[in-house]
Amino acid sequence: MATQGAYDQNMQNGAGGRRPSMLTQDQMDELKTTFDSIDSNGDGAIQLSELQKALEVVGIKLPQYQVRDLITKHYRGIGPNGALSITEFDDLYNSLKSQFEPKYKEKVKHVENVQQIHGMSNASNYDVLHTVRNEEQVAFSDWINSNLTEDKDLRKLLPLQRSGDDLYSKVDDGLIICKLINLAVPDTIDERAINKKQLNAYTKRENLTLALNSARAIGVNIVNIDADDLAKGKQHLVLGLLWQIIRIGLFSQIDLVHVPGLVRLLRDGETLADLQKLSPEQILIRWVNYHLEQAGVDRRLHNFTSDVMDSEIYTYLLKQIGPVERGVTLEPLTISGDNVRRAESMLKEADKLSCRAFVTSNDVANGVYKLNLAFVANLFNTWPGLKPPGEDEVGDLVGIEETREERTYRNWMNSMGVDPYVNWLYADLSNGVIIFQLYDIIKPGHVDWKKVVRKFKKLGGMMDQIQNCNYAVELGKKLRFSLVGIQGKDIYDGNRTLTLALVWQLMRAYTLTVLAHCTKSGDLATDKEIIDWANKKLRSAGKQSVVSSFQDTKLSDARTIIDLIDSIQPKVIDYSLVREGGTQEDKLANAKYAVTVARKIGAKVYALPEDIVEVKPKMLLTVFACLMARDYQPNMREQSPPHAQPSVMAAPSPTTPFGNGNQQQKASPVRQETPSPIPAGPNGNGHHQIEEQQEAVYHQQSSPVPEYVQRPTHNNDDGEEEEKDWD
Repeated sequence: MATQGAYDQNMQNGAGGRRPSMLTQDQMDELKTTFDSIDSNGDGAIQLSELQKALEVVGIKLPQYQVRDLITKHYRGIGPNGALSITEFDDLYNSLKSQFEPKYKEKVKHVENVQQIHGMSNASNYDVLHTVRNEEQVAFSDWINSNLTEDKDLRKLLPLQRSGDDLYSKVDDGLIICKLINLAVPDTIDERAINKKQLNAYTKRENLTLALNSARAIGVNIVNIDADDLAKGKQHLVLGLLWQIIRIGLFSQIDLVHVPGLVRLLRDGETLADLQKLSPEQILIRWVNYHLEQAGVDRRLHNFTSDVMDSEIYTYLLKQIGPVERGVTLEPLTISGDNVRRAESMLKEADKLSCRAFVTSNDVANGVYKLNLAFVANLFNTWPGLKPPGEDEVGDLVGIEETREERTYRNWMNSMGVDPYVNWLYADLSNGVIIFQLYDIIKPGHVDWKKVVRKFKKLGGMMDQIQNCNYAVELGKKLRFSLVGIQGKDIYDGNRTLTLALVWQLMRAYTLTVLAHCTKSGDLATDKEIIDWANKKLRSAGKQSVVSSFQDTKLSDARTIIDLIDSIQPKVIDYSLVREGGTQEDKLANAKYAVTVARKIGAKVYALPEDIVEVKPKMLLTVFACLMARDYQPNMREQSPPHAQPSVMAAPSPTTPFGNGNQQQKASPVRQETPSPIPAGPNGNGHHQIEEQQEAVYHQQSSPVPEYVQRPTHNNDDGEEEEKDWD
């Protein structure tokens, strides 16, 4: 890293504390997309050889000679292979920004289309300033209007006004969010279970609880958001939630299954496996550049901020992908000297393709990252312009489709806020870093982070990643996971059977740990104990259903689970919607209803309806464990005033250890989302061998699990968590 950064003095503030970073989250996201060496949490480095490109990403364009002068003046002596840490780059950015705009700090307070909202940090007593971008509010409102206005259940709510608090006030009953989730990932929510008529405080809260738990199930990272926040219309939280849902929907089609023509984006020497390792953002950049090359244009896209501000790339792209009969032209390029006017002309061309969405002319000219990313993703989904491969052009495509099990594991990980975001399970777990984060959530302090390599060099990087994976297997064995025959090299190589076996045990341990929190027993429940609880609960409610095991084929019609849900929260089930028939269609309809109502009452179920119908023992275990955890929480309808407590009942703090009898673990310094019981998904078609091998692991895990005593926490008078002794 640079050792002679001349800008460190600018960073000191008051009593020596560092000033907040001048880089916005959008800029950090764009840097992460552009440079593989940077994480979204601010770790990493930028090579001096790429400094000009990095400055362009954050909106500062300098000729190469000026960049060389900067390096010579401030970073001499560190050599051509030197690098700046993100902190040092932020210092440089702050200094250059100040030079170009002497009154920058004053201007920030009055940036057009940006609101600043004060609030208290949940992690400290400091005042936190939340920035709300009005252009995001406009873009998301327009997207909701254009896609959901025809929905009869939303006639009284839509269309949303583009300005003011209309968006925030109308999400308070959960209807819009539930519908948006189903737009992003169809059939996530069984709409029969949504409260739609004569809504009151409790039925609205149930809808919001359903929306949040369903969002988790599709991979939304919900940190410190509960139904109360949405009911109150907290703007930064509402926009953050909506963006994640919309993003998931936009990216859901960017894969080889939906668009086989993506093979056109392969470079020399690459295989389909290389394409699967790319993030959706990286694929979109390749897609744009492919069409620019096809159009004979020399310019290339590197980011979704500075590179799109002049609309040139967009104009050529629209012309290239648009059918001739749509009449798309290059007329915007005739406008010079005014990026806003050129962007408006470009958007008129986009309108010819029915793709004028997410961005305004100002958003393009200002390089707003999220909205320009969404604009390009929508273009791809509508007009990919990629010819499908012929049989002689590509090899075997078997195995490229993500199975239900893989998708559910991935969604669980992403909902936990792991970094980086998991796009393709095997590639993203291959260096072990995400696995360590999951261990740290299950049992804070279990990972010795000094042993973990988090930045990988080109030389020796493979060995560092295998070393990480070896350590990950070692940690699993310390938690008494069944990992016979699994080595770190298997995880690094992306061995499906063995990787899924490890991931399943991580999810199972997490689920049972959270259940132990809720029961306050301190012990991890066995299968028998969960089954005994379910039967006792059913009997106490006068139900005739009985659970014999998680392999019981009688569970396939979901009626037992439906009865159990009704036993936990009476009258929540509308039995007129439950089908009596035994057809696959009847079973699936009941399973969809069961999963949705379970989430509606606060059970954080990730399993899919197909898991129930196909009687997947592992997934059924997690469903029943989630419901058991929910049973130890108060019912919403029994609570005092609606705003007295959050409706999404939080499991105890993740700072509580997952350790042996007398062992006390110190909480991880990284603030994590409150854990919740998370089920895994089922195996997909064509993976029977994998499933059989994993079922063997499951049966080993079904035997009584070692007891891990956990120390629950409670709040002191100041609202801070402190440990409670078990004596």
